[in-house]
Amino acid sequence: MRRRTFLTGGLLVAAGAAVGSSAWSVAGGGPAITIGSKEFSESWVMGELYAQVLTARGFRVALKSNVGSATLIDRAVRSRELDLYPEYTGVILQSLATAQNLPDTAQGTYEAAKRFEETRGLTLLASTPFQNRNAVAVRSADARRHNLRTIADLARLGDIAYAEYPDNITGPLGYDAIVKAYGLHRMKVRPLNIGLQYPALQTGKVQAADVFTTDPQLRHYDFTILEDDKHVFGFQNVAPVIRRQLVERYGTRLTEPLDQVDALLTEPAMQALNEAVAIKRLSPAEVARRFLAANHLT
Repeated sequence: MRRRTFLTGGLLVAAGAAVGSSAWSVAGGGPAITIGSKEFSESWVMGELYAQVLTARGFRVALKSNVGSATLIDRAVRSRELDLYPEYTGVILQSLATAQNLPDTAQGTYEAAKRFEETRGLTLLASTPFQNRNAVAVRSADARRHNLRTIADLARLGDIAYAEYPDNITGPLGYDAIVKAYGLHRMKVRPLNIGLQYPALQTGKVQAADVFTTDPQLRHYDFTILEDDKHVFGFQNVAPVIRRQLVERYGTRLTEPLDQVDALLTEPAMQALNEAVAIKRLSPAEVARRFLAANHLT
């Protein structure tokens, strides 16, 4: 029996729950696999986790970090420049499938995303317990003062500034989508790179901000996440997008270690891993190495 562990405060901490074991050899000369990750630290960490666990199982892995947006990395895997990468199930439906009606459960979102990928020669492996959703945050003091509970409640504040990262202003999960869904036409956007929205919100330069629910900063600021009662942001568990041909060729030798890693990634675990990179300034490779070693997966 193995216990889940994750990084917090620079230490490795046990978190209960068992995972399966693996008997794959670490011998060299194994199959070649190319893994990609997107343009932010959470994706870099997951790319490293996948790369290192497969290397430990004897695969010859090439890791291409910082490939780019969902559209760019999707194009790379479909053109066979990549074999697999971590993606968010809701992003697959909203940004790639451009679905108009989204499922109202996490499982439904996963199943619909998997069906979509399988129409294109790809598939999804098992998803993570954690979700990293976009969300709207306000200062907790403001939430109490103005009785802010849902995103729609922002309308009572009138003219306010909303921090949004530039690539997401016009996207299906971004500022324009929020304004349209909730009628927040007096809320003006302030473009800020990812990470800068937190001090801007804390100091009052903006009154609301687009955040990610696994960002480590949420452990250090007194913010309140507003309820997305219109489900604009959907469900965002992570699953490896992978070429079906590889799953058919290598079977559980390939899928089992990836499933083992993803089963460990709860929201507290992912926040701690993100904190180790974004705040403790460890490299994604080192964070992944420590996590896998602590969980006896390498």
